[in-house]
Amino acid sequence: MQTTTGKRQEQWTIQRVLEEKPGNSIELRGCIHHIRDMAEFAFIILRRYDGTVQCVLDAARMDIAAQELTDGMCVAVTGPVAFDQRAPHGFELRVESLRVLSRPTGALEAPVHKYKLNLGLESDLNVRPVSLRNLRKRAVFKIQEGIVRGFREFLHGEGFTEIHSPKIVKVGAEGGANIFKLDYFGQKAFLAQSPQFYKQTMVGVFDRVFEVGPVFRAEKHATTRHLNEYTSLDFEMGYIDSFADVMEMETAMLQHVMAVLKSEYAPQLELLSVALPKVESIPQVTFVRAKEMVAEKYNRKIRDPHDLEPEEEQLIGQLFQEEYGADFVFVTHYPTKKRPFYAMDDPEDPKHTLSFDLLLRGMEVTTGGQRIHDYDMQIAKMERLHMNVADFESYLMAHKNGLPPHGGLGIGLERLTMKLIGESNIREATLFPRDINRLIP
Repeated sequence: MQTTTGKRQEQWTIQRVLEEKPGNSIELRGCIHHIRDMAEFAFIILRRYDGTVQCVLDAARMDIAAQELTDGMCVAVTGPVAFDQRAPHGFELRVESLRVLSRPTGALEAPVHKYKLNLGLESDLNVRPVSLRNLRKRAVFKIQEGIVRGFREFLHGEGFTEIHSPKIVKVGAEGGANIFKLDYFGQKAFLAQSPQFYKQTMVGVFDRVFEVGPVFRAEKHATTRHLNEYTSLDFEMGYIDSFADVMEMETAMLQHVMAVLKSEYAPQLELLSVALPKVESIPQVTFVRAKEMVAEKYNRKIRDPHDLEPEEEQLIGQLFQEEYGADFVFVTHYPTKKRPFYAMDDPEDPKHTLSFDLLLRGMEVTTGGQRIHDYDMQIAKMERLHMNVADFESYLMAHKNGLPPHGGLGIGLERLTMKLIGESNIREATLFPRDINRLIP
């Protein structure tokens, strides 16, 4: 009988090489990112999860010619380390032996070794399994990893419990027609638009909860800022005094995320020339006042009194950057007409809610606010909206059995990444986008 012991395969990493400065030969494994054949010598750029390593191949000492090697081959190279500040990371490997572990069937679908691929977006997405190997493309999703890592680290430190809610649901959390319908063994079901109901329910269990997971919106749009499936970073917190507590928590969370990116993802930020946004403090402005400020400064007529148009968001971001040097801005007290049924109305002005959006550089990346926790108040609002209360029986069970005052938010991960790295299309910040036209790759 065979057993496992938990003893892992020990491999050299770039960091370990830099720390231990080995004198003997070592083995590195990776993919040939590019080869430069110089007749007597060849330089192999080896792409690994932790960066690239320059390997020098001496034709006179090798039993395999550089001409037999191609981009995309996975190899194991062995040889001594030579420290040279001109090489990536300050060292190179002088290859004594090379084993081919796998080889592509032909030329790569995209020239991933180039600094920029110069592919149109649709062409890029068509060959995404290959184009993501480009170092700049890859850096986007390392930064995205850092966002999620910082989000999780911070919330764990603040006493939040991570949950995993169903993505097949009986009713939609956000209402409207933008919901994917399913035949669930003969029953009508939907793909979840949000984990909202489950977040609120679990506040009654753990007080503070968060989730990182996919959400689905069946909107037939084709814009640069929307997807039909995206990743939502959600948290919900109980025993709040007001929705301002939620904004303060998000501000502190974003401060931690930016600190993580700055300290742990500096190479990726530098490669993409990313300037991290200012997040020491975030200004707040009411929805009504934000529209007035934009109308006054840019001589723009207010066309929709109940919602922000994309151009207005952009101008609010521009205004706060110009006048206050702010990259982020909270827009608060959105009209009740445009917020979901679970949003708490402002007792001083019931036409508006105790809710907010967070804009980053002129685009909404977060929606949040205080929720209705009182059972009778929630029923009354649903009835005013002519909703069928019976459809929400399991959701209302939490309210019926007592919930603390609570609030929370949802952040669109891809949209946040897009604005952070300065891209103009959300699909650039999505591994494998799902929009109205794309189901592959």
